[in-house]
Amino acid sequence: MNNACMTKEVVLLIADDDDGHALLIEKNLRRAGLHNTIQRFVDGQQILDFLFRRGPGRQRQTDTAYLLLLDIRMPKVDGVEVLRQTKEDPSLRKLPIIMLTTTEDPREVARCHELGCNNYIVKPVDYAHFAETIKQMGVFVALVQVPDINGKP
Repeated sequence: MNNACMTKEVVLLIADDDDGHALLIEKNLRRAGLHNTIQRFVDGQQILDFLFRRGPGRQRQTDTAYLLLLDIRMPKVDGVEVLRQTKEDPSLRKLPIIMLTTTEDPREVARCHELGCNNYIVKPVDYAHFAETIKQMGVFVALVQVPDINGKP
C-alpha cells in the first residue's frame, strides 16, 4: 500500500457556526454508519489555530488523518479564507476539504474549487433532503482514502 494513504480512522473536523447544522451533520453521519471521532469548531479562527497549531487550544496531532467539513459563512474568518490558507500551506495542502454550505452561488462554487476544495456540497434547506445528503456524504467518507498531511513523525 502507498505510504501516502492512511488506513487508520480519519478524524472528521466540522467547522460550522450553526449549532443546528453541526448537530444534524453529526447525527446523520452516525446514521450512515460512521463512528469516526468528530471535532467541532465554531468559527474559522478556531479551525485555523487547530490546523496551524497556534494558541492554547486544541491542535492537530502529527499521527492523525483528518478530513475537514467546512462551512463558508462563519464569524472571525470565513470558510473561503480557511480554505485559501490551508491549501497554500505546503504541510496542509493535501488535507481533504469538503465545503458544506448553504451558498450555491456559482461564482462561490468556482472560487472554492479554484482554491483547491475537494468537493462542494450545498446544504438543502429541507430537513429530509439535508439528512439524506449528509448520509450519502457519510458513505463517501467511509470509502475515501485520506492522504497523510503530516509526513513521517
